[in-house]
Amino acid sequence: MVKERARILVVGGGYVGMYTALRLQRKLKGELRRGEAEITVVTPAPYMTYQPFLPEAAAGSISPRHVVVPLRRVLGRCRVVVGEAESVDHAHRTAAVTTLATEEEGAGARPVGYDEIVLAPGSVSRTLPVPGLADHGIGFKTLEEAIGLRNHVIEQMDIASSTRDPALRDAALTFVFVGGGYAGVEALGELEDMARYTARYYHNVDPDDMKWILVEATDRILPEVGEELGRHTVTELRRRNIDVRLGTRLESCADRVAVLSDGSRFPTRTVVWTAGVKPHPVLAATDLPRTERGRLKCTPQLAVEGVTHAWAAGDAAAVPDVTAGAPGRECAPNAQHALRQARVLGDNIAHALRGEPLETYAHKSAGSVASLGFHQGVAQVHGHRLKGYPAWFLHRAYHLSRVPTVNRKARVLAEWILSGLFKREIVSLGSLEHPRAEFELAAGGITPQEPPENPKG
Repeated sequence: MVKERARILVVGGGYVGMYTALRLQRKLKGELRRGEAEITVVTPAPYMTYQPFLPEAAAGSISPRHVVVPLRRVLGRCRVVVGEAESVDHAHRTAAVTTLATEEEGAGARPVGYDEIVLAPGSVSRTLPVPGLADHGIGFKTLEEAIGLRNHVIEQMDIASSTRDPALRDAALTFVFVGGGYAGVEALGELEDMARYTARYYHNVDPDDMKWILVEATDRILPEVGEELGRHTVTELRRRNIDVRLGTRLESCADRVAVLSDGSRFPTRTVVWTAGVKPHPVLAATDLPRTERGRLKCTPQLAVEGVTHAWAAGDAAAVPDVTAGAPGRECAPNAQHALRQARVLGDNIAHALRGEPLETYAHKSAGSVASLGFHQGVAQVHGHRLKGYPAWFLHRAYHLSRVPTVNRKARVLAEWILSGLFKREIVSLGSLEHPRAEFELAAGGITPQEPPENPKG
């Protein structure tokens, strides 16, 4: 049993962070009750986002609040700190943490001591130096970005419906998505489906007026589901009049014109960037060993290689895949592995504190599923390929089984049932992004002659 008070610091509140802390508070229930252990979770947001549901949240099939899990509710025995870990000095077992309070106080980052640390900060969008991307690009990695994109698409349809300028109308109804992975394809499929449905309520906007363009630098999309299903996905998207450009890159989106490497130019007010992710910057601010790609070098037991009392999993960790036939293979940084790694990670920390043997993480991928909207999908499960409605149904069933807590499962299922019985919501709540604008105008803070700049243009 634990002899001394063990301070466990979990950096990140995503898949790995939440599930590791959840596992720890179960495994160390007695130690936590006796005060022999404490668990602190440092996370930028007080909730965990179930990212596979972001496309459906953007399309309005699921309420945004049902895509997230409040950490303080499920981690009742942990201390949840809303903030960011700026750096980690593992040699001295301290992490520099900034919170909302430190920003208000102007005191800078505070050192937080620990005995065991779990690094699970996740990843951030991987961007390229594309002219105009920082000014006009829209990400699709957080719930806020997903809901903002939904509002943006509907607002563009409002602009197209009300303008008399054909060039403005064409740009408003042109939507460019960059990246042919899960995020890009599922977001494009769901939003195109939503916009097609929404168009029936506009007297002068037809689905055929809209241009949906998917730009992918390689020669295939959805590589996780295999080459055959990738080709089927391209065929399905093109059947819906979606312009799929393979082997093409976005060269520029300056001045609201998307310039592609094949010479095409598309005036557009919407450029969605989903071209991959990279490790969180905090990993570079540690004294722990990393791979060439910036991920932490880990053992099959999910401990950071070459050091003690440091652990990692998920997007931040390069974990050897012991089920692969060839040496040097690593587990894919996806939710399927993150969920299972978190359970083993929580168990191994408890084992380490008690002096027990550690477990080895081993999981062979069961397959992949992807939704294309419009009751269409693709899936590859245990070598079996599914297309169309069966794959779409499997996609929903799988993720319903994986979303955390019975509460969320019941609410998501209820919303799916209601969405099948009633019409889809087509309301844009763009004002939520600037909730004080109306009051500032009424209070005289902003005069009508000097309107605030619209960040969406």
